Amino acid sequence: MVMRDGDALDVRPDPDPARAAPRHHGAYHTTAFFLSLQAAALAAWTVYGIVQGDGSLGDFAEGLFNPGASPASQLVGPYEWAFAAAFAATAGLAAAHRRSARSAALFCAFFLLAVSLREAVGFCDAAYRDQYATDPLGGWALATRVLGLVVAVAVLVTMLPAREAGRGPETGPGPGREPGPGCGPRPRERRLSRICGVLLLVLGLARLTWTVRDLATAGMDTARYLRSAVDGSVLGTLNLAASAEFTTLGSILACGVLGVLAVRARHDLRGALLVFASVELYLTVRTVVWLTVTDFFNHSFETPDGALSMATTAYGLAAMTSVVVLAMGRVGGGEDAE
Repeated sequence: MVMRDGDALDVRPDPDPARAAPRHHGAYHTTAFFLSLQAAALAAWTVYGIVQGDGSLGDFAEGLFNPGASPASQLVGPYEWAFAAAFAATAGLAAAHRRSARSAALFCAFFLLAVSLREAVGFCDAAYRDQYATDPLGGWALATRVLGLVVAVAVLVTMLPAREAGRGPETGPGPGREPGPGCGPRPRERRLSRICGVLLLVLGLARLTWTVRDLATAGMDTARYLRSAVDGSVLGTLNLAASAEFTTLGSILACGVLGVLAVRARHDLRGALLVFASVELYLTVRTVVWLTVTDFFNHSFETPDGALSMATTAYGLAAMTSVVVLAMGRVGGGEDAE
């Protein structure tokens, strides 16, 4: 603040549009704390599986990217490994008050809520409930499930109200900008958001087509498949790793929801896009490694189904890489790019 001709002239720099307003710092700190707890819980299960398993740390490291080398005794799978990293990264962004952490945290919270609701449905089965009492790790597994629900609710309650108003690259106060009640993405960021949205929608449509085709196959129990996606008791055993049905349908749903929101480009979704695309990119890379070590590439074009499967995998790899790059602001310069 300086004085000129008896008038006060505010020369303070504009607030950093990439960071949350000070009034929301408490919400961001709370989110960072709870997501760190969830990441630590999944990391603890991973370490326990390594210690109790037959494989070595080197085997686990190889299994991170080669499904064929993954120890069968692991209690959590690649989906949990990827989200543990996502939880930790989002917690770091939230602790640094990055605005992109809000959508990332909300996406993580909705994922945890979906997992918790699926487990709650399974808990309605008496035989499944008994396993929590009889299994040596049942108590710890139940505690992990409860923690996931608590984290989901805490993050949603704290971050949903933490919306930025009156700040942003277009409408925030400052030289050459008009003050406004809301803040929206700049035109370039809207274009990049729409590109990400289209990529996700196409991928979701492709995966939905494959899923419908598989369910239409003779001998496929469609009812059991759909139930397994929403009922944790269908497998009949306690398992912290997400089922293939849950991850497949969840991925399709996430592609659809995030794709539509990104195409509309009314909100800053870079954090959510980055989390989802990073997880999907990691899982796709594991698939590519598996196809390589099993020599599937050499026989993939012998049948139309094999060729289409390869095309879908290649598109998924390219699309998720593109979304990660765009969400990080490497193309065109995002708010968080430094």
